[in-house]
Amino acid sequence: MPRTLVVTDDWTAYRSLRTRGYDHHAIAECGDHEVAEQFLPIIHLVFSNLKTWLNGIHHGVSAKHLQAYLNEFTFRFNRRFYPFNAFRSLLGIAGGAAAPTYAELYSGDWTHPTCSGCLH
Repeated sequence: MPRTLVVTDDWTAYRSLRTRGYDHHAIAECGDHEVAEQFLPIIHLVFSNLKTWLNGIHHGVSAKHLQAYLNEFTFRFNRRFYPFNAFRSLLGIAGGAAAPTYAELYSGDWTHPTCSGCLH
């Protein structure tokens, strides 16, 4: 949301956040892994796993469906130590979710829910 404080390392790609309406606060200069790890523990592991998963399993994704892939990755990552609970959660979520038809999915009329929208 606009005015949200985003805390990052000081990677150059994040510098445009202020022009997009976010309050950007860099906590470390690029390359200072110790400081980044102190404020954002395991962040490099998360993004490394995400990139490997997207490129290795799915061979890349389009921007149109990126949210769905991020939803799945977040779901799997947050439950990675408890596979049975993940399966049980998935059954509960699937029981209350309405899936799009093929036509809705590719027409552009349907949008992927955000992570918080997956649970409603």
